[in-house]
Parts: sequence; C-alpha cells; structure tokens
Amino acid sequence: MSDPDMEAERPEPVVVPHAELSADALRGVIEAFVLREGTEYGSRDVELDAKVDAVLRQLDRKEAAIVFDPVSESIDIVVRRNLRNIAE
Repeated sequence: MSDPDMEAERPEPVVVPHAELSADALRGVIEAFVLREGTEYGSRDVELDAKVDAVLRQLDRKEAAIVFDPVSESIDIVVRRNLRNIAE
C-alpha cells in the first residue's frame, strides 16, 4: 500500500534542457543512456558515435528529453510523448 500523503510530497522529475549542459556533460549523459540501452542493432553494428548523434538529433528536434528524478537522483532520456506531468 502507498501512503497518499507520501505520494503528494514526492518531488516530481524535472526536464533538463540539453542545451544548458556543457558539451562534455551532454555527451556523458547520452553515452550512459546509449550504453545502458544495449548494443544489439540487428545484423549490423552501429558505432557509439552514430548512436550518440542519433540521440542528440532527437533531443534537438524535441522528440526526446533529458529527465532528472530527484528521488532516485538519476538522469534518463525519454521520448517526449511519454512525459506526463513533468515540470519543464
């Protein structure tokens, strides 16, 4: 069972504008995401740089967003259509 009062006090995840991160920090976040997602892309290998570039393009087109969860103190990249009630 969850306590409704505890749910109300839980801080919401926050979208982190990727343009506000340094180039090194942004690349680190994207690389961590890409490496966590696995490396199997069917019958051909895709280089890390190509994967990073693809995610960066999604961020630039606002198809994806970087989200920080203050409860777990973790950061992730999510598809924007999956964002609900997250502060920007």
